[in-house]
Amino acid sequence: MTISIFLADDNLIVREGVRALVELEDDFEIVGQGADYDELVAGAEDTNPQVVVTDIRMPPNFAREGIDAAKHVRRRHPGTGVVILSQYDDPDYAVSLLSEGAAGYAYLLKDRVGEGDQLARAIREVASGGSLLDSKIVEGLTTPVRADGSLSPEDEHLLQQVAEGRSIKAIATQLQTTTTAVNAAIEQLFTTLAEGTAAGHSDSLARLRMLQQAIVERKEQGDALERLLPGGVSEQILDAGRRPGETEELTVTVLMSDIRGYTTIAEHADPSVLAGQLHEHRAAMNQAILAQNGTVMQFVGDAVMAVFGAPVPQADHADRAVEAARTMHAAQRNLNEQWRAEGQAPFELGLGVSTGLVAAALLGSAERLEYSLVGDTVNLTQRLQQWAEPGETVLSEPTWEAIGEKPESDRLEPAMVKGRDTPVSAYRFPQRTA
Repeated sequence: MTISIFLADDNLIVREGVRALVELEDDFEIVGQGADYDELVAGAEDTNPQVVVTDIRMPPNFAREGIDAAKHVRRRHPGTGVVILSQYDDPDYAVSLLSEGAAGYAYLLKDRVGEGDQLARAIREVASGGSLLDSKIVEGLTTPVRADGSLSPEDEHLLQQVAEGRSIKAIATQLQTTTTAVNAAIEQLFTTLAEGTAAGHSDSLARLRMLQQAIVERKEQGDALERLLPGGVSEQILDAGRRPGETEELTVTVLMSDIRGYTTIAEHADPSVLAGQLHEHRAAMNQAILAQNGTVMQFVGDAVMAVFGAPVPQADHADRAVEAARTMHAAQRNLNEQWRAEGQAPFELGLGVSTGLVAAALLGSAERLEYSLVGDTVNLTQRLQQWAEPGETVLSEPTWEAIGEKPESDRLEPAMVKGRDTPVSAYRFPQRTA
């Protein structure tokens, strides 16, 4: 699957150098270039790239136009990944970039971009919702405040994870503990740093506090791939004047996928290997959904739920959902080929897609918000997903009628589903895994 990229840098030589590096990758496509704030914002609006790669300082003021433009693009197109390229190794710039959450952002130093596959790795990471900091930035954040040797190996490891922008939930999962315990450990860590920091280390300690506070205050529901919304969607809804708890009725298309036989796979698999497979699966599914401007609502175990047409309206939401379903099956086939070669069990997907009216709202508190959908369309999508055999997608009749290019499909006999008083008509088209 191709990742579309927009490049922005006022220095033509630098821009051409980055372009040459990007074009070394077969799955990357440059869809536009810009030299200042206005060209980046306008170009990203016209091309709707999956990833923006930009300098920090550009015309007109050579301040932080790159970061500001990237955040503007994210507000307009939630889910767009951002790679910041900078000649400045001051951690304050990284803290500024991550101040609204780390998911979907990377910060690299220009003089190190050509080392190995760092740029390509950053682009792929942010395209699937992840984040990445240049190791020199991480070193700048951590080394000065631990120079006195007052931290234990466990503290060193925790500090490294915090500096890399990992979420509280992600740290807790890796350490096999609770988010409460991680929060307490981080508080104790900073207390230790404050007590043991010698004169001259206060600036670095302040940066770490800022970074930790940015992570704690993120409106997140998990790690980079488990968030309920692409970055910036909650802010976009609030900026539009809708308050938490305020309901909006929308016609959307909902997609749900499930791994067939996952319980059996988990019973016989090495847990660490299975976790790696699930991570790769979620990254591929997330990328397929975001490529069609869908919103990932939930990753729950082996299931995925996404919506097209909300919170940003889309006239062709049904077509986008069906195309995302095709891409998800294709991406999983590619993963299965790789896994079989490595002796790992393949995943077989069944997908359901349904179009209809839902009630959408931001639910929760000021500290933690979830974008939720309620309605018969959501329930029906889940039932249709259960009808799909491995490698198949089942579409509701309203989805079938709404799409332009109709796939070769089998019309299913109307049947009853739980929670409905009348039979449901649907269409099934195969996307068999190899």
